[in-house]
Amino acid sequence: MKAKPKTATRHGGFSDEEKAAARERVRELKAEAAKADGETELLAAIAKMQESDRAMAKRVHALIKAAAPALASKTWYGMPAYTKDGNVICFFKNAGKFNARYHNLGFSDKANLDDGGMWPSEYALMKLTAADEARIGELVKKAVS
Repeated sequence: MKAKPKTATRHGGFSDEEKAAARERVRELKAEAAKADGETELLAAIAKMQESDRAMAKRVHALIKAAAPALASKTWYGMPAYTKDGNVICFFKNAGKFNARYHNLGFSDKANLDDGGMWPSEYALMKLTAADEARIGELVKKAVS
């Protein structure tokens, strides 16, 4: 008999990673109510990541802040996120958070990225080329326009 994977659930409930993300969100809401500094929280979340995740998160953070310095930093379900007028515009989901093979740069429905009837709302990131970094800058600028 095979051992059940750590993330599997017996009856379709939440995985351990999903439960941890929900606990992080509760902690974030309490910190927001206490007026915690979002940038400090975000940098602390990045510092807790595995090195491979941390390097990508730092680079994405720098790209987002360069493209849209007016976006406020915070954590959202334990992930680095960037807000405008209190609404999450984009976020970084590190691979280690959900045991995925790649990181994601995601955009919420508040991001101004509409393009016809269908467009991507998350982008897989495995490594960043100069062209990829330029594309991230373009997407973030469009998202906040």
